[in-house]
Amino acid sequence: MRKFTVLILCFVMSVFTALGQKKSLDKVAAVVGNSIILNSDIEHEYDNYLLQGNQPNPTIKCQVLQQLLTQKLLTQQAVIDSVIVKDDEVDNEVDRRMRRFIQNAGGQDKLEAFLGKSIIQYKDEIRPDIRELLTAQRMQQKITEKVSVTPQDVKNYFNSIPKDSLPSINKEVEIAQIVFNPKLTKEEKQLSREKAEALRTRVKNGEDFGTLATLYSQDPGSAPAGGDLGFFDRNMMAKEFTAMSFKLKAGEISSVFETEFGFHFLQVIERRGEQVHARHILIIPEITQASLDRAKIKADSIYKVIKTNKIDFSAAASAFSDDNETKYNGGMLLNAEDVQNRSTFIPTDKLDPQVALVVDTMKVGSMAPPALFTTQKNAKVYKILYLKSKTDAHKANLAQDFPKLKDAASETKINKTVSDWFEKRRKETYINIDPEYQTCDQLKSWVVNIAQAK
Repeated sequence: MRKFTVLILCFVMSVFTALGQKKSLDKVAAVVGNSIILNSDIEHEYDNYLLQGNQPNPTIKCQVLQQLLTQKLLTQQAVIDSVIVKDDEVDNEVDRRMRRFIQNAGGQDKLEAFLGKSIIQYKDEIRPDIRELLTAQRMQQKITEKVSVTPQDVKNYFNSIPKDSLPSINKEVEIAQIVFNPKLTKEEKQLSREKAEALRTRVKNGEDFGTLATLYSQDPGSAPAGGDLGFFDRNMMAKEFTAMSFKLKAGEISSVFETEFGFHFLQVIERRGEQVHARHILIIPEITQASLDRAKIKADSIYKVIKTNKIDFSAAASAFSDDNETKYNGGMLLNAEDVQNRSTFIPTDKLDPQVALVVDTMKVGSMAPPALFTTQKNAKVYKILYLKSKTDAHKANLAQDFPKLKDAASETKINKTVSDWFEKRRKETYINIDPEYQTCDQLKSWVVNIAQAK
């Protein structure tokens, strides 16, 4: 161990010598095993923090360094355990982040001005960091993949909580819905098709695709980026969009086509194996009062059929609902904070206020008549709501809250597994942190290990 420490110290001294001529921003902030973390790495991650729309907060740099330290330990173990992240996974994450950064910055030009470099340059710069992050995440998953909890573990976890510290469970409901989207006729959609055709003609006549997408596309996710969607595979887009994208060559512009979202035309920028990089312009047809009236008539008819017991609510949702996220689940809404476990118990304070207003007057087992709702995307739809269950606010107990307690017990066990792994690796690995960061609260355990090593 002593010989290994001497070798590492030699390595560190050579690093400081090599970087001595660089600006102070690039001094070594920390060394972990055979890896270094530069001040510029921390500043780079802090820039990403700001690009996500967060307010300036220099103390975040302590959290950044903690994250980088843990990443280095995990990625070094990943090499030993042959944990691999594929190139397409890295590309997808880079593209996803860039779309979010562009949207938060208010457009590609503003982002490039903030960065002081082109998007292409920045993507090339962050790709190694993204690969390391994904590798670290996969290594951590491997560390915890065999962690499981038994009913006895849950009971032990519950009994370990002091009775006066038991968590309060908010009032919760289980709600099902049947959604009726207004459907436009071909004639009602014609004006939007013509608008898309006119924009395509302008592109074909030489106007800049990206500029027109920024000005006229109604896709809020890609319009600020000039319609750029990044790379995607055959499973990420609407089937009509996928079919059009994968039959074109790089540089080609599609004809106008329709998906469930509206009328598009696209241009393929690059093909890479089973992935396509494309940009598009979307024109969304405006909903008419006539289409809303037709949706209301259909909703009323389905409501009457359910009320007369000719079909149950779950079957009606599967057969008639236009909401793909709930129709195959008997119409049941999922808790947005616990989708992974597919929990249908939703705290009332987390409900859509429109839904909460209706549910508040309902009895368990009852169904509300069709009503007009506005979605998060500002679309008008009719919904029939069904209240399956209602649980009043209470102190946590095993009988009512076993699934929640199981999740909490599992998270506690996972955290302990990860914490034990890091504690062992920190003791076995040479770590040196610049004095500038040794006062960070988040790094106290790392600094203690450094002191013990000395």
